[in-house]
Amino acid sequence: MSTTQIPWQERPANSTDVMWRYDANPIIDRYAIPSSNSIFNSAVVPFEGGFAGVFRCDNKAVQMNIFAGFSKDGINWDINHDPIEFGAGNTEMIESDYKYDPRVCFIEDRYWITWCNGYHGPTIGIGYTFDFKEFFQCENAFLPFNRNGVLLPQKIDGKYAMLSRPSDNGHTPFGDIYISYSPDMKYWGEHRCVMKVAPFTESAWQCTKIGAGPVPILTDEGWLLFYHGVINTCNGFRYSVGAAILDKNSPDKVLYRSQPYLLGPAAPYELVGDVPNVLFPCATLHSLEEDKVALYYGAADTVTSVAFGKLSEILDFIKNNSL
Repeated sequence: MSTTQIPWQERPANSTDVMWRYDANPIIDRYAIPSSNSIFNSAVVPFEGGFAGVFRCDNKAVQMNIFAGFSKDGINWDINHDPIEFGAGNTEMIESDYKYDPRVCFIEDRYWITWCNGYHGPTIGIGYTFDFKEFFQCENAFLPFNRNGVLLPQKIDGKYAMLSRPSDNGHTPFGDIYISYSPDMKYWGEHRCVMKVAPFTESAWQCTKIGAGPVPILTDEGWLLFYHGVINTCNGFRYSVGAAILDKNSPDKVLYRSQPYLLGPAAPYELVGDVPNVLFPCATLHSLEEDKVALYYGAADTVTSVAFGKLSEILDFIKNNSL
């Protein structure tokens, strides 16, 4: 993690929660650029003394695409008004009917972007950039149908590793987290199941489907993975945020997994929007030295918000409240 000062706000005096919301949420309004209907489920990273990001901006025709943006403080963002245009990376086949829910991961010498890519249904698109000005698209990682492709920020046994959630072509009523490996960011295999949905009677908030959220954070305890969990209620899907600790060397092994959620829909901007009752985590900024994490999430499929927590407290919470 960069030494760039990450956004931070102390826990409110009246709060005992492990994670807490920024009191000026949402940080990005749905109409932050002229064409947008909504800006949510987006990813940010440290960049050149500040921050850069890739943002999901659905336009007023509700066409889904991803846009680059920049910030000095991680809170106030300047998002480009035109979507990212990709050149050919490791392939000439860069067809895309839509792009949404990006993640950004720095590995070795470049920033890798993964997203849900429309190619005869949703699959995992991959691209990269060195400067957030010029972008290159690579081969899709998997066959349709798949969502929530999230890279680990370092290789495992010399191979790139990606979490994903095999799905179907619609609003999937199921879903578990898998991991896959690649020698070259083009060909993917060695697919392994990481984590399944929880039994309804044990942890109902994550009993319908789960999906990896931000790029995992390597800690002394293992890989800290924030993820979303879904329950299907009489009012539709309800998305909350939980976390797990994966083995450092074998990230297909779950060491601990939170039984309670860390954050569930509660604030007005999470309860009301284009898709009510949704918190969808896509990025973190963290400082191991300062024991801080800022979690970026989409709220109600409409706006972008941020929450904060102490890494040590989050890890302890997962271990002490594990399924």
